[in-house]
Amino acid sequence: MLKENDSPVKKVTINTLQALKQAGGKFAVLTAYDASFAGVLDQAGVDVILVGDSLGMVIQGHDTTLPVSMDDMVYHAACVARNTRHALLMVDMPFMSYSSIEQALANAARLMREGGAHMVKLEGGHVQLPVVQALTEQGIPVCAHLGLQPQSVHKLGGYRVQGRDQVSADAMLVDAENLQQAGADILLLECVPSLLASEITQNVQIPVIGIGAGPGTDAQVLVLQDILGITPGKPPRFSKNFMQQAGSIHEAVAEYVSAVKQGRFPAAEHGFE
Repeated sequence: MLKENDSPVKKVTINTLQALKQAGGKFAVLTAYDASFAGVLDQAGVDVILVGDSLGMVIQGHDTTLPVSMDDMVYHAACVARNTRHALLMVDMPFMSYSSIEQALANAARLMREGGAHMVKLEGGHVQLPVVQALTEQGIPVCAHLGLQPQSVHKLGGYRVQGRDQVSADAMLVDAENLQQAGADILLLECVPSLLASEITQNVQIPVIGIGAGPGTDAQVLVLQDILGITPGKPPRFSKNFMQQAGSIHEAVAEYVSAVKQGRFPAAEHGFE
């Protein structure tokens, strides 16, 4: 954590990420849910810290993200914000917290005012266009989330790769372009075939973050507990345990950042066809 006399830290902003995309650079995203880990990520050079509703599973022990409340997200976002000086802070809007424009505006305002968020993230394609437009018109930066959407896990029939058939792939391409047009600042693709993710990344002007979406996106995001090898059960195919060759948590995070920015992660085995 910076002290009063420390030199100022250059903040990552939406403009920073947009410039990286235009220059062909990569940036690294990781989740954090508390002040201690936020400080480690910030000091290790993580560009975007995501306070994900994944906390419902890795912190609270639920089977899905659905039980996570707005109060949960505000609390954990505020914890992370207190020890973040460099990274852009993105925060998930939890299940059913943006089912109407009015609700979305009120809850996004809470995440920014009480939680310290710089950007909110929400799941969904064409159905969310009015919400995305309303948020951006009020000056609230938005990351739109396509592909596997954990809040819709029961509707999707489980945690499945999305966009493998031509119809759904074409629909995702259209959704990506329309979300950009509605004002989304960033797009996140989860569990999407690598070739489709690359095509979407090339077709839109906004930065694209991938998780299980291959190496062709502008950035990568993983759950912190996965890269530290402490997630119970079988790790996701798209993840990697960076602690195996590291001497400390800071080293593991720094190696993740380096691997993403140098294009060494993800490898082919971390993606889907």
